[in-house]
Amino acid sequence: MYLIVGLGNIGKEYDGTRHNIGFETIDYVSEKKGIAVKKKEQNGLTGVYHEFGQKIMLVKPTTFMNNSGLCVAGLMNFYDIPIENLIVIYDDIDLAAGVVRIRKRGSAGTHNGMRSLIQHLGSPEFSRIRIGIGRPEMGSELVHFVLGRFAKSQFPIMEKAVIDAVAGVDYFIKDGIDLAMNRINGRKNTAVEQAEKTENDGNDGSDRK
Repeated sequence: MYLIVGLGNIGKEYDGTRHNIGFETIDYVSEKKGIAVKKKEQNGLTGVYHEFGQKIMLVKPTTFMNNSGLCVAGLMNFYDIPIENLIVIYDDIDLAAGVVRIRKRGSAGTHNGMRSLIQHLGSPEFSRIRIGIGRPEMGSELVHFVLGRFAKSQFPIMEKAVIDAVAGVDYFIKDGIDLAMNRINGRKNTAVEQAEKTENDGNDGSDRK
């Protein structure tokens, strides 16, 4: 059995925020697979589907971000899921908006949800899909940034990022973490490239005196 966890905060006031991109990805997977993520268990909402000869559980913790590990550890213990069958999807300020990276392991960085998971699982040795949300402007508070919403101009970038993350989930289950990393980490988000090109074209020095 595989556990696919998206991190976020429960509540309509958090819908569409940068910190909820993990939830958004789980919602996209559930829609694509035709299942509902609504069963309440172990401080989370879950939904199950079968693919590639495997039973796969989608998870949205309902503990709020800072206590996400309580839900994940509870489900893994209850269903006796090995840590190598866990992958966690979450937002990352250390990646540019729209960039997706898969890793086998790693630290929590500044992410409180990942800190909670590592604490409750007792190990950082689990796979994760990081979706870049970019960094706040100088002087802006991090909490306001991650709980804010994407600019309309970023919608295409983030939609493509979610699609890539979902593809990463499929690769992870079907072919393993190494191939998932090879397939996804080398991908280029054309929407990101176009945004960068537009920004660079607007700063080509042609208006300098």
